[in-house]
Amino acid sequence: MGRPGASTCPQCQVLAAELASSKAEVAKLREELAAARKNSTTSSKPPSSDIVKPPSLVGDEESEEPKRKIGGQPGHPKHDRQPFSPEEITSFHTHPLDSCPRCGGGLRRNGDLARVMQQIDVPEIPLKVEQHTCPEYWCEHCQKSCWASLPLPTERAGLIGPNLMTLIGFMKGHCHASYSTIRTFLRDVVRVEVARSTLDKAVKKVSAALEGTYEELAEVLPYEAVLNIDETGHKDNGKLWWTWCLRADLYTIFKIDAQRSADVLLDLLGSDFDGVIGCDYFSAYRRFMKLTDVTIQFCLAHLIRDVKFLTTLPGADERRYGERLREAIRNLFGVIHRREKMSAGAFANELQAARDWVLHCGMSDVPPTRAAQNMAKRFREHGKAYFTFVTMPEVEPTNNLAEQAIRFVVIDRHITHGTRSEAGRRWCERIWTVIATCTQQGKSVYKFVSQAVHNWLNGVDAPSLIPEVELL
Repeated sequence: MGRPGASTCPQCQVLAAELASSKAEVAKLREELAAARKNSTTSSKPPSSDIVKPPSLVGDEESEEPKRKIGGQPGHPKHDRQPFSPEEITSFHTHPLDSCPRCGGGLRRNGDLARVMQQIDVPEIPLKVEQHTCPEYWCEHCQKSCWASLPLPTERAGLIGPNLMTLIGFMKGHCHASYSTIRTFLRDVVRVEVARSTLDKAVKKVSAALEGTYEELAEVLPYEAVLNIDETGHKDNGKLWWTWCLRADLYTIFKIDAQRSADVLLDLLGSDFDGVIGCDYFSAYRRFMKLTDVTIQFCLAHLIRDVKFLTTLPGADERRYGERLREAIRNLFGVIHRREKMSAGAFANELQAARDWVLHCGMSDVPPTRAAQNMAKRFREHGKAYFTFVTMPEVEPTNNLAEQAIRFVVIDRHITHGTRSEAGRRWCERIWTVIATCTQQGKSVYKFVSQAVHNWLNGVDAPSLIPEVELL
C-alpha cells in the first residue's frame, strides 16, 4: 500500500520526479550564479580584478549609504602648501600702483600689508655635452700606439652621463614610462635624440647600481619578526610568472618567480624562519606553515569578504549561517573600536571572548552545503590563525600593508605589460624595492637612485636601505 497522500498515478510520479530534478538544477544554477558574481567585496579577489564594478544589490547595506561628495571630507584637516622662505626665492618682483584703479585718486602705503603670490617655474633645460679626448701616443720601445685611460665614471657611463642616467631610470621605473615616451621627452624637452638601445643600456646600468642595495635587504629579510606577504601575476614574454611582495616594518622586497608555491618562501626566508607572517588564505602559506615554525595571521578582511559571500547564496540556511558569522565578526571589531575606553585587562578579556564566539559560530550549526562546510573546515583547521593579533598586539589583523605595497606593481603591469628577459625581471625587482622602501622611510626615490648611480660609476658600494635599527 502506498504512502498516505502519495499519488499512484505513473504520470504524476514522472512529473514529481521532473519537478524535483528542476528544483535541484535551479538551486545549482543559483549557486553558480552567486559564485560568478564574486568580486573583491565578497571574495579574496583583488580589487584590480573588478574590471567593471557591478551595481549594488537591492537591500545591500552599501547601497543605503550616501555617496561622499568630491573633495575634502568633513573633519579632515585642510592641507595648505607652506610658502617658500626668503632664502629659497631666486628673484623678487614688486608691482607698485601709482593711483587708485577705481577713482584715480592718490595713494599711500598701508603699512607693511601686501598681497603676495609665489610662482614656481623651471628654466629651459640646458643640455650639458662633454667631450673626453685621449691623445694617441707612439711608443718607440714597443712600437705600438697607446692612449691614457678614461676616468672610471666616464668609462662606465658611456654616452649617457650620471644625471641623465638617473632621470631615465626614474622615468622608466617610478613613472611607468615606456622607452617611446622617454625618447619623446628627451627629444622635445631635453632636445637630444637617443636610440631605444641606448635607453635600454642606461636602465641596465641603473639596475646594476641597485643590485647591492637589493641583495643587502634580501640578506636581512629572514631575520624579521613580522612580515606581510602578498603575490600577484606578472607576464614575462607572454608567460605567467608571479611577483611576490614581502613587506617589513621599514622596507619592502619584491621577487619575481615562475612559481606561486611555498618553495619561493623557503628560498627567500629559509626553513628556519620563525617570525610572524600576515597573509591571505592561499595554499602556499598554509604549506609553509606546516614546513616551518612560522606563526600566521590570516587576513581578517579576506575572511569577512568570504563570509559576506555566504550571505549572497540562494540557500536560506547558508545565508543565516553567513549572517551569524558576520555578526560575530562585527562584534569582534566593535570590541577593537572600544579599546581606548577599556582597561588593558578588560580589553584583552573581551577580545578573547569575541574571538571564541567567532570560532564557535564558524563551527556550530553548519549547513550541509559545500560552501558552508568549507568555511567550517577552515575554522577547524586554521581558525586560531585568524586571531594571532589577539595575543600579539604588534601584528595587524589584516594584510592591507602588503596589498597597498603591491598596488604599484599592479598599476605598472597594466601599463608596461610585463618583462621580456631575466634582466628585465631583475630591474623590476630592484627598482620596485627601492621605490617602496624609500616611500616607507620618507626618502626621495630620485635622490637615492642618483646616489646609487654615482656610487656605481665610481666603483663604490651601493647605498644602504637597511634601517638604522638593524645596524645596532
